Amino acid sequence: MNLSIEEIDRVIEMAWEDRTTFDAIKFQFGLKEQEVIELMRKEMKPSSFRLWRKRVQGRQTKHEKLRVFDKGRFKCSRQKQITHNKISKR
Repeated sequence: MNLSIEEIDRVIEMAWEDRTTFDAIKFQFGLKEQEVIELMRKEMKPSSFRLWRKRVQGRQTKHEKLRVFDKGRFKCSRQKQITHNKISKR
């Protein structure tokens, strides 16, 4: 794992996100689930790591094959629309 500081920060951010799968992290950074866990253990405080592991263990949204989307991808109603390279206002 030869990742830059920015890449490590992004992996941690993606791992914290409930809807970002380990498969997406592997596709973007080449890290398997176990490698992500090791990175999180190394880079985070022990208490933060334990909280993250508790949240992630068994969570279906972290595993591509366990996810079920009946109507496409999830999108928060508060997420801004992007049009013509400008973020539109409500």
